[in-house]
Amino acid sequence: MSDLISYQLEDGIATLTLSNGKVNAISPDVITAFNAALDRAEQDKAIVIITGQPGILSGGYDLKVMTSGPQNAINLVAAGSSLARRMLAHPFPIIVACPGHAVAKGAFILLSSDYRIGVEGAFSIGLNEVQIGMTMHHAGIELARDRLRKSAFHRSVINGEMFDPQGAVDAGFLDKVVPAEQLLATAQAVAQQMKKINMTAHKNTKLKVRKGLLEALDQAIELDKQHLG
Repeated sequence: MSDLISYQLEDGIATLTLSNGKVNAISPDVITAFNAALDRAEQDKAIVIITGQPGILSGGYDLKVMTSGPQNAINLVAAGSSLARRMLAHPFPIIVACPGHAVAKGAFILLSSDYRIGVEGAFSIGLNEVQIGMTMHHAGIELARDRLRKSAFHRSVINGEMFDPQGAVDAGFLDKVVPAEQLLATAQAVAQQMKKINMTAHKNTKLKVRKGLLEALDQAIELDKQHLG
């Protein structure tokens, strides 16, 4: 697999580890590697665990790409939104083992998966787009609207409020928080538990539950391609 995302298959569980510099920036090449890894996981009929480097899942989109021209920014955001949509409709469970910070697109990876585990510590999780001068894209709004608790949605999307790990559980970014040394073992245990699910029923139920969200994302992705921020 790519140097940007390693792929390890063991006992029906595919672990995808993101490794792209200090903040694990999401670049076009990272998204290509992500899609290739998900292709492979589908072929392997594997439950997926996504993780990052100690202390960080991802700090968001690659700012070099985002500031290199409007069309480059539009293309990167569209590719990222399409990846989120794919994750939401993935036929097998996706678990994120978040080893620390998850900011902007890093937080959207959390919102695109089926189960999210974070770690204790002084970490920031959330959507900081308005803090850094970016108007939130339509697809991001729809994803946050669906997955975040109502009480946190406006605080997160409009105010750019960031959450510590426990606050991220309350907001809807995470499902549980564990000590850092227990992160991967906890993710493996969740994956083993999920093996008991009938995967056809899982896939079909997921698509029913998320039908409205997936349709809203399809429309939002097209809107964002026409005009971003």
